[in-house]
Amino acid sequence: MEDKIRKIFEERFGGKGAVYASAGRINLIGEHTDYNEGYVFPGAIDKVIMAEIRPNGTDKVRLFSIDINEYVEFGLKEEDAPKEGWARYVFGVCREILKRGFEVHGFDAVFAGNVPLGAGLSSSAALESCFAFALNDLFNQNKIPQFELALIGQSTEHNYCGVNCGIMDQFASVCGKKGNLMRLDCRSLEYEYFPFNPQGYKLVLVDSRVKHELKDSPYNKRRESCERVASRLGLPSLREATMEMLEAAKADISEEDYKRARFVIGEKQRVLDVCDALEKGDYETVGKKMYETHHGLSKDYEVSCEELDFLNDVAKEEGVTGSRIMGGGFGGCTINLVKDSLHDKFVKEVTEKFAAKYGHEPKIYDVVISDGARKVSE
Repeated sequence: MEDKIRKIFEERFGGKGAVYASAGRINLIGEHTDYNEGYVFPGAIDKVIMAEIRPNGTDKVRLFSIDINEYVEFGLKEEDAPKEGWARYVFGVCREILKRGFEVHGFDAVFAGNVPLGAGLSSSAALESCFAFALNDLFNQNKIPQFELALIGQSTEHNYCGVNCGIMDQFASVCGKKGNLMRLDCRSLEYEYFPFNPQGYKLVLVDSRVKHELKDSPYNKRRESCERVASRLGLPSLREATMEMLEAAKADISEEDYKRARFVIGEKQRVLDVCDALEKGDYETVGKKMYETHHGLSKDYEVSCEELDFLNDVAKEEGVTGSRIMGGGFGGCTINLVKDSLHDKFVKEVTEKFAAKYGHEPKIYDVVISDGARKVSE
């Protein structure tokens, strides 16, 4: 990919720039916990957005996307926002850096990626993080702190792309570290690295390639359920809630709200349990907790769908150590912790069984936990 980017940069702009990359991400466990001020447990993966970038001495950005095969030029003032959706991610990063009092000047850039689109691996966060990291290096002598780069990506989503996302995706993309997952406290924004070197196991994503259209806003409705329960318990969020508190208040809570809160309180503890298990190298417990999360997302939080439950059932039948929905739900992929000895058979069986039932094959991605944003070469 780097060779291709360099070749096209040379053809379009002449000469060379510096090459930067940032990663997509997985979240091993900790779903729908971010807006409840709990913990998430992501890691950067070996699928990236990569860009060659060079200052051009003007106040204009000249940008070419290899994957979309489109060229865009724009200025750096608010009124210069490009109409192309993909270019707004880069424009937004430029604007958010400038708003914080840092420098951005005109530059030429060519970029491409191998983060699968639509699989819930946060290709948009990888794009934002790649350019935020690069512009910090090129124009600001790396004075912008790492976590601020993640916040710049999040603000880009909010202010220029119309997505009211949490901080996890950009955080993982910027701060990822090879061989480690990161426990992020979504209340304090403190984070800690935990070793993830699963000798004898692989992480396998099985992408159902389905996304169900929803007539209401299920995420907002689930958030409202959580907020109602927290309010009934006299807490600012479910972060401090316990199962005992929830059971004591059960008579005053609707069945639906009770189930939503039960999942979130359990999931908060599962993240901590997985961290403890990883410190002991106990991947069997990690897998058990993944299955528990899937069950909760399917039955209590009700954000699964038939296809994802089917993938989870096949994983269980094939002896996969751990499997669960990854992401918001209603489609997308499962993340699976698979013993090396079972890997090929599982991939074959899940592909054949899913295709026989639903008429199309799922996509399979083996992923490795890798570094986040970085400079690849001068």
